[in-house]
Amino acid sequence: MIDRNDNPDYLNSFLDYSITILNKSPNSIKEYNYDIAMFLKFIKLRFNLTDEKDFSMITISDIPISVIKKIKLEDIHAFLSYLATTLKSKSATRARKASTIRIFFKYLSQKEKLIENNPAQNLETPKKDKRMPKYLSLDESKKLLEVTSNEEDNRNSIRDYAIITIFLNCGIRLSELVNINLKDITFSECKLNVIGKGNKERTIYLNKACMNAIQDYIQNARPKEGIQYNSKDALFLSERRERISNRTVQYVVKKELQKAGLDTKKYSVHKLRHTAATLMYQYGNIDIRALQELLGHESISTTEIYTHVENHQVRNAVESNPLANI
Repeated sequence: MIDRNDNPDYLNSFLDYSITILNKSPNSIKEYNYDIAMFLKFIKLRFNLTDEKDFSMITISDIPISVIKKIKLEDIHAFLSYLATTLKSKSATRARKASTIRIFFKYLSQKEKLIENNPAQNLETPKKDKRMPKYLSLDESKKLLEVTSNEEDNRNSIRDYAIITIFLNCGIRLSELVNINLKDITFSECKLNVIGKGNKERTIYLNKACMNAIQDYIQNARPKEGIQYNSKDALFLSERRERISNRTVQYVVKKELQKAGLDTKKYSVHKLRHTAATLMYQYGNIDIRALQELLGHESISTTEIYTHVENHQVRNAVESNPLANI
């Protein structure tokens, strides 16, 4: 939860602008607030405006706009360097913060005109590390579904099976699954509407496995009485009969991965999204643009990480060369 009293007025105005005009999601607003607050704490240290040694205890509410006007591109670079060297932040984290800083200074200079010069105008995005996504094999995915469906000691087994099934078949994000409402599902057409990043709505078509798992849960396991008023529309409910939380879903996935004998340090909720995307691409002969639409990626380059092939596929490609046996 954002405590706006901790922020200077111009930061709160930026957050309001991001909500109302840019139509950013609550999660994006939290990230914006966190990123800019961290940047301003660094600026306070860099400009010798505080004696506080504990970075987390530095306050930013008293930073006037006159200080913001003094910030230069080199100060932003110093912040990104601090993230990389002192905090050992990943390139993806630095790239996100750089993007937030660019949007923030564009707002201050072009929309509010609180500063004359935009120090982030020529700020480049840190190059991201190119890493292959971790994912479950087809056999591991089947095993995960099998152990989840055969749990006599789990009173939430039908719910948990539906959750795992949707993750592995649809590749949706954690936040998207948690926020599914009953009205988002069109049973007659086997489709689901979800709200993804940037409040963008997209349609996911549900296969037979998903439809069976969802209907089984609704008919036989979803509570019908005593549901918290603000959770009556939620598809997945907790034992307290309220919308299931991110933390609970993460716990469920971790528990089921352990039961399947899979490494929970290697796999997580997000890795199930990677798994769904990879299996669809490898076995479904799916077009990369269709996969992009399904996953809700804004850029095709994000989807292209799933076009990797296994080593045996590379070997087979070489062995199948017509010149191989000459």
